[in-house]
Amino acid sequence: MREVVFRVVADHPGRLEAQAEGLPLQIAAPTHEELQHEAREALIQHLGAAHVTYRVRLLRQQRQPPSSGRSMRQPASQCLATATPMAAGLERRAVA
Repeated sequence: MREVVFRVVADHPGRLEAQAEGLPLQIAAPTHEELQHEAREALIQHLGAAHVTYRVRLLRQQRQPPSSGRSMRQPASQCLATATPMAAGLERRAVA
């Protein structure tokens, strides 16, 4: 079975756009599920009955890591240290 890969080129709230690799097909839909359906419909129109010999795959582009090479996440120990004073403040308000 052959495969057609549709690469998501735009991901806006309520609108996904994708383009097929190797075929002149562009599709758009509001959700991932509908984009999958639109990909199949585009193949039907482009290839006719031969569309059944193709598998459709959608790929989202990977996000680039931060340029410094360091993780943007905060270590768990710092998260707990940050949360502790806030929790203590809430406890004082509840007692008062």
